[in-house]
Amino acid sequence: MNVVDSSAWLEFFAGGPNAAHFARPISSLNQLVVPSITILEVFKRILQQRDENAALRAVAAMRQGRNVNLDADMALAAAKLGHDFKLPLADSVIFATARKYGAVLWTQDADFKGLKNVRYFAKA
Repeated sequence: MNVVDSSAWLEFFAGGPNAAHFARPISSLNQLVVPSITILEVFKRILQQRDENAALRAVAAMRQGRNVNLDADMALAAAKLGHDFKLPLADSVIFATARKYGAVLWTQDADFKGLKNVRYFAKA
């Protein structure tokens, strides 16, 4: 299973220098787990940078994977992981989702650097 962090989704959609690193986990739809908070972050950023149609197209692509909502159990797990690893709120939810599903987390967010089952690629 794979979880793609918001920073990696944005890099992929923008065709940035690291986009190729994230193409395989994004295109492996039967293995893709998408935390709802990544949908929020990606939609918001693309809406700010481009327009609503572009943001909706991105969300449509993200919704092809297995979408996972934040429930009370996931929130508690995220709070604990956020505390233990000093992660910001959204990152703790993404990390908790990856852990719950035994997924590899793909990212270019330095907050995840060095954590177990994380594939980190420094921003180019």
